[in-house]
Amino acid sequence: MEELQNITPNEEKQVLNFVEQIVADDLAAGKNGGRLNTRFPPEPNGYLHIGHAKAICMDFGVAEKMGGTCNLRFDDTNPQKEDTEYEQAIMRDIHWLGYDWGDRLYYASDYFEKLYEFAIRLIKEGKAYVDDQTSEQIAQQKGTPTQAGTESPYRNRSVEENLDLFQRMNAGEFDEGARVLRAKLDMASSNMHFRDPIIYRIIKTPHWRTGTKWKVYPMYDFAHGQSDYFEGVTHSICTLEFVPHRPLYDHFVRELAGDTVDQYCPRQIEFNRLNLTYTLMSKRKLLQLVKEGLVAGWDDPRMPTLCGLRRRGYTPQSIKNFINAIGYTKYEALNDISLLEHSIREDLNKNANRVSAVINPVKLVITNYPEDKVEMMEMDNNPEQENAGRHQMPFSRELYIEREDFMEDAPKKFFRLTPGKEVRLKGAYIIMCTGCTKDADGNITEIQCTYDPETLSGMPGANRKVKGTLHWVSARHCKSAEVRLYDRLFAVENPSAESEQDFRNLLNPDSLKVLTDVKIEPYLAEVAKVEDKFQFQRIGYFCVDADSTPDRLVFNRTIGLKDSWAKEQKKL
Repeated sequence: MEELQNITPNEEKQVLNFVEQIVADDLAAGKNGGRLNTRFPPEPNGYLHIGHAKAICMDFGVAEKMGGTCNLRFDDTNPQKEDTEYEQAIMRDIHWLGYDWGDRLYYASDYFEKLYEFAIRLIKEGKAYVDDQTSEQIAQQKGTPTQAGTESPYRNRSVEENLDLFQRMNAGEFDEGARVLRAKLDMASSNMHFRDPIIYRIIKTPHWRTGTKWKVYPMYDFAHGQSDYFEGVTHSICTLEFVPHRPLYDHFVRELAGDTVDQYCPRQIEFNRLNLTYTLMSKRKLLQLVKEGLVAGWDDPRMPTLCGLRRRGYTPQSIKNFINAIGYTKYEALNDISLLEHSIREDLNKNANRVSAVINPVKLVITNYPEDKVEMMEMDNNPEQENAGRHQMPFSRELYIEREDFMEDAPKKFFRLTPGKEVRLKGAYIIMCTGCTKDADGNITEIQCTYDPETLSGMPGANRKVKGTLHWVSARHCKSAEVRLYDRLFAVENPSAESEQDFRNLLNPDSLKVLTDVKIEPYLAEVAKVEDKFQFQRIGYFCVDADSTPDRLVFNRTIGLKDSWAKEQKKL
């Protein structure tokens, strides 16, 4: 807390978001003995997406900022959907974001014995009962927000009968769905969660950590608060959909803690979820995309998963910058994906080396350049960094340039290559186009030009101005590579709002284009390693994909160079 104590109240409000302010106030008031312990509690039933990153940055970030600790606790209460694959992936993603839980790795299954004993206690105190109704009957019997529910016909079973049935449920005597254990609360409560909530159900799938020991498993609302209490969590930070769950969370903790609750009770604080345009955050729907082969896996670079964003070329810092920019509030919002794209552009602009790659090549022949001559041109690695250095790039008579950089019959404001006009080849000479060659179908197969030998750096004509500058690679020295051009996964801005349509029909058919004959400079072929990021001059930012081999590199387009979000901000 030393850093906070040096901040005046006005300064503190400017520095802290509302969650951090609540935590700071609790610490200043000496609550929990001045102790701060948060937790991140993912379910191991899927891969983390960027929405989870917002929670991770809050849970771990506030502890890091204010001298506390953060637990990682897996909410492994449903063995039907969980897998160690997801557990390991979640831990990798948290580490990739730059956070660590130290020796504070926990599982809800660590507390199954204690939770079961607590359920037995509630039964003995007449506060829980076994219900034989179906899930449909229970849902109907709960009533509506404006109409009280009706009591279950099994609500007044004796303590002895409830104990016997619950223990037999755990012994595996009954089928899944045949019986549940419910808390006996208030069927007329205005909070629907208090209308005798289900706290245990039968699941006969072996658990990936506890095997076949348990046949009954606690529901989230019953396990979550108690797990926080067992671990000593002081601040249970979650998203807004858990606001109506908070009273039930507190109720169960009070029942568990008894007289000690005044000394210590986890405090739940809610913030808004991260919703993103052109994206879905439903793990169920993302899993459906994976299982149906509509994407290439959880780490498909079009997916909003952290492993997908990582493979696409996003950096931990760019994601953190984006989350800081959108902030934490009490109001739900739909965030423009352009702001996320702006964050990665800013980060890569500072940190990614510049290289030459021609993604749609056409041959350029400099007719007055010696056939056997090769010059090494000095190219800046990154002009945004003082000590980024330079690398050499071979220049020869035959080059490749982008097909889009030539037009035979160009309009007046076309400042690239066209017959009779000059452009500069980046880092090299000024050239003038003299003509082109076409095939029988009229497609351009070769462009001819001449160069001015006095226009290289250090020569008398080096400062001569022309309006266009093109990137290029030497045809003799370049290597071939594959480039995957990724775009937004969905074609509509808010696929979640299109409830009347199958979300799969909203997918963007142009979200992936594969180019197999991209020409890259030899320096790039020599230095590129998986997950390295580069700026392809004049094209965009690209990341080396894990599908690369020693003989052939594969690049994923992270994002193009044009920043639509920054452009829109200038208009405001």
